[in-house]
Amino acid sequence: MDIILATNNKNKVLELKRMLEPLGYTLYSQKEKGIQLEVEENGTTFEENARLKAQAIYDLTGCAALADDSGLCVDALDGAPGVYSARYAGEPTDDHRNNMKLLDALDGVTDRSAQFVSVICYIDQEGKAHYFRGECAGSIGFEELGQIGFGYDPIFMVNGRAYAEMTGEEKDAISHRGNAIRLLADFLKGE
Repeated sequence: MDIILATNNKNKVLELKRMLEPLGYTLYSQKEKGIQLEVEENGTTFEENARLKAQAIYDLTGCAALADDSGLCVDALDGAPGVYSARYAGEPTDDHRNNMKLLDALDGVTDRSAQFVSVICYIDQEGKAHYFRGECAGSIGFEELGQIGFGYDPIFMVNGRAYAEMTGEEKDAISHRGNAIRLLADFLKGE
C-alpha cells in the first residue's frame, strides 16, 4: 500500500519510513511526490494539527495520507510547549534555540517531568480519518546530550538517557512516535 507522508520534516520522514516500510508499506515524502505544500498548523490539539496536514495531502492527491503532530508537554509548565513545540522559541524554527528556551524556563525547577506526545492521523483511500496516539513519559535534563535525533531529543531523558543518545532502533522501541506507529501498524494489518 502506498501512503504519502504529510510533512516536509526530513527527520520525521526517516523515522516513519524506518518503522513502517519493513511492514510492507511504501511511504513517499511530499518531496518525493513533488508536492510543495506548507499547511498552517493552527489547531489547538495534536489531533487537529495532524488532521489538517493529512487532510490537505488527501484533498490534493486523493491518495492515503499520514501526518504526525507531536510535541513535548512539561508538567511544571502546565503542558507547554505542547502543540507549539516546534515554534517554542519563535520563527524561524530552531531546535537548539527551543532547547535553550526550555532549559531556561526550567532553571531552578525541581519537577522536570514531561511527556512526549505523538498523534498520527491516517486518512485512508476512502477519505476516512483514523487517529493513533502515542506517549512516552520522561523528564527534561539539564543540558543537551548526544548527537543523534532532532528537536528536543538532546534534553528529553528516559531511564537516564537522552533520546539523542539512543540509536534509532532504541528510540523507536520506547518513543511516543514509535508507540503511535505500532498502533497504526496494528490497525493497517486489519484493513
